Amino acid sequence: MWHPLRNWRRRRRLARSDSSEAGWRRAWDALPLLDGMPADDARRLRELASLFLQEKALEPVQGMRLEPWMAQEIALQACLPILNLGLDWYSSWYAVIVYPDTFVSESESEDEAGLVHRYREARSGEAWERGPLILSWADADQGRNYDGWNVIVHEAAHKLDALEGGTNGKPPLHANMRVADWSRDFHAAYEDLERRVDAGLEPPIDDYALESPAEFFAVASEAFFEAPDLLEAAYPAIYRQLRDFYRQDPLARLKPFLGPAEPLSPPA
Repeated sequence: MWHPLRNWRRRRRLARSDSSEAGWRRAWDALPLLDGMPADDARRLRELASLFLQEKALEPVQGMRLEPWMAQEIALQACLPILNLGLDWYSSWYAVIVYPDTFVSESESEDEAGLVHRYREARSGEAWERGPLILSWADADQGRNYDGWNVIVHEAAHKLDALEGGTNGKPPLHANMRVADWSRDFHAAYEDLERRVDAGLEPPIDDYALESPAEFFAVASEAFFEAPDLLEAAYPAIYRQLRDFYRQDPLARLKPFLGPAEPLSPPA
C-alpha cells in the first residue's frame, strides 16, 4: 500500500505548492530542449519538477548561491528523462550538490598487476551509485544552449543505469523490451563509433561515449534529448531503444525547431 500512500502525499504537496507561473516560466523559456512539448506533457513535467524540488535536497557548495530559478532549471532538466517513467525511478537518492564551476574529483583504478592508482580529475558532473548527483552550475547552465550537451541529463542517465546495481549501460528495461536487442544494438553502435574515431573521422556523438558502456548510454541519452535528429540519423537502432525506454519521441516534438544535423563537438 505504500505506493498509493506516497502518491496521495505527493498530490497533497502539489496542491499546497507555489502556483506562481513567473519563476517556472522563466526557467522553462530558458531551456530550448523543452520546445514543442504538448500542454499535457508540459503540465506533468512541471509537476514532476515541483515534486523533485520537494523531495531532493539541493545543496550549493563553495560559496555557490542557488537562486530559485536555477533550482527550477535543474529540476526541469532532471525530470525530463523520467517524464513518462515517474519520480519513483529517482527514489534511491536524495540530494543534488551544486558547485559553482568545474570541480575536482578523486578516483582510483587498479591495473593488471593489482596496483591501485589514485588520481584527481576535473569534472562537470558525477552520479554516485549510492549517493548524490553532483553538478557544476557553469556546465549545467549549458542546458540553455541547444547543442547536444546536457550534464544534467547525462548524470540522470547514470542514476537510471545504476538501478540494478552498478552501471553497465543497461537500465532496467520495460517488459516489452528485450535485453538481447538492447545489447546487440548498443554493442554495434559502440563498435561503429570506435571505428570512426580510429579512422580519424568526425564522430556523430561525443566520443567520450567510448570510455565505457555506461558512458555510451549517458552520452546517447544526452543526444536523444538534445540532438535527436543527429542520433537518429547516425544510430537509428539506438534512437528506437531509447525511445522505447524513455517512452518519449523528442524527434517528433522538436523536428520543427531543428536545423541541419551536424556532428557534435565538445562545447568550448
